[in-house]
Amino acid sequence: MKIKSINKELSIQGGRTLISGPCSAETEEQVIETSRQLASTQKVDILRAGIWKPRTKPGHFEGVGSIGLNWLVTAGKETGLKTATEIATAKHAEESLKAGVDVLWIGARTTVNPFAVQEIVDALKGIDVPILIKNPVNPDLLLWEGAIERFYNGGLQKLGVIHRGFSINGKSNYRNQPLWEIPIELKRKYPELTVICDPSHICGQVDSLLEVSQESLDLNFDGLMIESHLNPEKAWSDAQQQILPHQVLELINQLEIREEQKDKKHLPLNNLRNRINEIDDNLLELLSKRTEIVKNIGVYKKENKMSILQSDRWKELLDDKIQKGKQKELSGDFILKLFSVIHLESIEVQNNIMNKNKWLDRILKKK
Repeated sequence: MKIKSINKELSIQGGRTLISGPCSAETEEQVIETSRQLASTQKVDILRAGIWKPRTKPGHFEGVGSIGLNWLVTAGKETGLKTATEIATAKHAEESLKAGVDVLWIGARTTVNPFAVQEIVDALKGIDVPILIKNPVNPDLLLWEGAIERFYNGGLQKLGVIHRGFSINGKSNYRNQPLWEIPIELKRKYPELTVICDPSHICGQVDSLLEVSQESLDLNFDGLMIESHLNPEKAWSDAQQQILPHQVLELINQLEIREEQKDKKHLPLNNLRNRINEIDDNLLELLSKRTEIVKNIGVYKKENKMSILQSDRWKELLDDKIQKGKQKELSGDFILKLFSVIHLESIEVQNNIMNKNKWLDRILKKK
């Protein structure tokens, strides 16, 4: 599956794509005036507006419905901006196309449901419009890939994705955790895939929009989707994460564009990378030796009927490594993540030694 970049399909300004507009279309005047102000920045490529709003609980504003499509398209025609909206059903797709919307995106709650995705694919077959697929609500790369593959296999090849962060349990500084490693891995698998970052939904507030936007560009994302509203405080949905149209320009002007290295002229950087490569090779060698010791531990535990997880030992090891890591100016959070991954791998290695094919062995013995 070879997915081609659709940057040129999205950007009318050239370069990285900027999508902006209200979380929800509320009135015709609001959509058109927002479009005018965004167009005046000469930075925005696509006007976005939510027409149908999936809500966690009933009773909240769920969008104005199909009438808002006409407002969106009218605003786009007046200002020269392309238009985009979220679709969640085949009916949404059909109505959006009939109205003349330029770009469609699949929301996070829809991406998580393969049946819903397939219904939309079937409704769009033979249609030549860009489709952007938001990551699923939960941090599941395979679900995200699956949605992409369904559209591609349905003959829809103008595909890109939107990274809007992931819902996880526990406290966080973000509305949705960015978990950058997931879109990075997606980009590794599909190098030409257009990736747009949605910092509004990652942050859930305006204070950290600049920081997240900059980080996404430094990771070579292809553009941004930033929610903007004429009066954010009175927005009918997601008021806390929207900014004024002129603030979109202010934010963009503060971003620093750093290009990916395409040649070998940066000799100091290449020398540093070579040193990193040597250290990484040493790390692999050490991890291999560690795994051999873990295997011996697994054999010993099996022979002495000891459980795999030794809680006191794990706590003692983790506390010790976090403390030593801090002395070497390594964050406790990094050490926790690193050794948790190593520990889980050790558990898996020991489990294979102590329990692999145990059930199958019993069945064969009975025979």
